[in-house]
Amino acid sequence: MNEQMTIAEKLLDINAVILKPNDPFTWSSGLKAPIYCDNRLTLSYPKTRKMIADSFVKVIKENYPEAEVIAGTATAGIPHAAWISERLDLPMAYVRGSAKGHGKKKQIEGQVLSGQKVVIIEDLISTGGSVIKAAEALKAAGAMILGVAAIFSYQLPKAAENLEAAGLNWTTLTDFKHLIELAVNKKIVDEQQLEQLKLWHQNPESEEWYFAENAGGGIR
Repeated sequence: MNEQMTIAEKLLDINAVILKPNDPFTWSSGLKAPIYCDNRLTLSYPKTRKMIADSFVKVIKENYPEAEVIAGTATAGIPHAAWISERLDLPMAYVRGSAKGHGKKKQIEGQVLSGQKVVIIEDLISTGGSVIKAAEALKAAGAMILGVAAIFSYQLPKAAENLEAAGLNWTTLTDFKHLIELAVNKKIVDEQQLEQLKLWHQNPESEEWYFAENAGGGIR
């Protein structure tokens, strides 16, 4: 089993990713989806979070060896950025969703100097919106963004379009494709549920996938 599949398996095992085609989640955007990812759960599993940190370090060494600062997105990217920066012996910062309304009114916590080369750590990429905002704040501070590294991506076309338009390089430790392949192999999903997942992935804004003929109950 390759590293992407191994991490996908760990996320399924701890319910950081849950699949429920017959009892869909509602995302904060209002979108109905048969999948939900909560990578904050990885914080409670030392072996899993260590594996994730090791994989992040490998990705950064291979893709962004000139990195000078590791910046986490608030809030879920912060602990992972801390573990990564410790392993790489690099400065760490984190970026709020928006500037504070009091005190120094900072959006970036920690020190990022103009001209420094930064890798942004995110837990999840859905549409790419939050990490693009973080990148904009860092660029405004004079940072050079080498790229974005995240634990998981739904691999939605909108995310790729948004990140490309923002000029951001990005990579993930695992993704929807690997997770679904694993779910099939482990018989977590049946053929009908797999078809629903595929339909959703092709057009997540449509609810056609949900009205497809169902067989059985929700799945983990």
